[in-house]
Amino acid sequence: MPVTVIESLDHEGRGVARVGGKAVFIEGALPGETVEYEVYRSRPNYEQAHTLRVIKASAQRVAPRCPHYGVCGGCSMQHLDALAQAAVKQRVLEDALWHVGRVRPGIIHAAIQGPAWAYRDRARLTVRLVPSKGGVLVGFHQRRSSYVADMRTCPVLPAHVSAMLPDLHELIAGLSIPDRLPQIEMAQGDGVTVLVFRNLLPLSAADEARLLRFAADKGVQVWLQPGGPETACPLSAGEASELRYTLPEFDITMAFRPTDFTQVNVHINRLLIRRALQLLDAQAGERIADLFCGLGNFSLPIARSGAQVVGVEGSAALVRRAAENARHNGLQDSCRFYAANLFEATEDSLAALGPLDKLLIDPPREGAIAVVKALGPQQQPRRIVYVSCNPATLARDAAVLVHEKGYALRGAGIANMFPQTSHVESVAVFEHVGVKTDAPSQV
Repeated sequence: MPVTVIESLDHEGRGVARVGGKAVFIEGALPGETVEYEVYRSRPNYEQAHTLRVIKASAQRVAPRCPHYGVCGGCSMQHLDALAQAAVKQRVLEDALWHVGRVRPGIIHAAIQGPAWAYRDRARLTVRLVPSKGGVLVGFHQRRSSYVADMRTCPVLPAHVSAMLPDLHELIAGLSIPDRLPQIEMAQGDGVTVLVFRNLLPLSAADEARLLRFAADKGVQVWLQPGGPETACPLSAGEASELRYTLPEFDITMAFRPTDFTQVNVHINRLLIRRALQLLDAQAGERIADLFCGLGNFSLPIARSGAQVVGVEGSAALVRRAAENARHNGLQDSCRFYAANLFEATEDSLAALGPLDKLLIDPPREGAIAVVKALGPQQQPRRIVYVSCNPATLARDAAVLVHEKGYALRGAGIANMFPQTSHVESVAVFEHVGVKTDAPSQV
């Protein structure tokens, strides 16, 4: 098998080497290491491989904590020290901003970090009945595969959820429709854990009794979801407690359903909100829009500053939830929420929001290209805070803001929302300087 020295890491956490004029992306390898590897995909300009043996190890290499690491596709960086993971993600962000957007931030903000383990308050586990592999499998998908990693423990899940994985195998195997329960969605709020079982067929009375015993024994709520997310409901409605998470710094409590989108890491979410609001510098009397606002995760903290907030979100259900959360927190007079497709934003649709002093954008992985292109003479907020879960689309959108819309990229940095993975969450701040240029920004 070939041997090579690793030069760097790519955006997926793979070691990068140059062999015979080709780039070789090697899973499980770290910069500076000498590794023996095996190629599993070869193309004219590059190869993909996995590490067979580490001949010379990096000082930043650590022993993976999970026994399923390397098979399960949930994590890709457990072999790298947690602090070094954040540094790698910071470089990924900077590289994307420059190579994709030709922009550089004036300041690189310190990485936002939190617990490296047991941090996931949300997860979606796949369930498969595979008799040839011993029956019911429960877990994340295997790496580079649609097959299911048969997980018996998971150190990034809350400890009590990880501990119940073996019992979930047994539970599902004992139901009448083990082959018609394709997934379990876990959502955790303050003191409450919900397991949502996606059931493609109705359960029997015996099945429901078995699930209720499991819920009582494990101290969790069991919900069933026979159709889309809106069909999810507790198996025992009388015993259901509302899911909530708190933002103590802003004296805010957020209620949500287990199928609603919320951040997976409550610790990092709180720190990310703090950073975003510091950069936004919301002042009483200002008018600020929160685009892709979800259930009000950023809107309500902004409103707590005394600003007037206009929240826009594509999901009508989340818009209703945001308005309910505003009322619950006494902020209904400071917030207005609207449902609209922001992927089809135009100058007119943004102008219809009224004059805006500042703007916060928190889009999905696709980014907010329609929004940034729609910023025009009628709508030019003097400051934009952009929260991103995809460095490539952030960089693409930053290029439009800087080179076409007269903004300067004042600062950017990562939030390590998903430790042990290559996922990069980040936050950037732009200020309007009124000068448009086609030249690459050095600001």
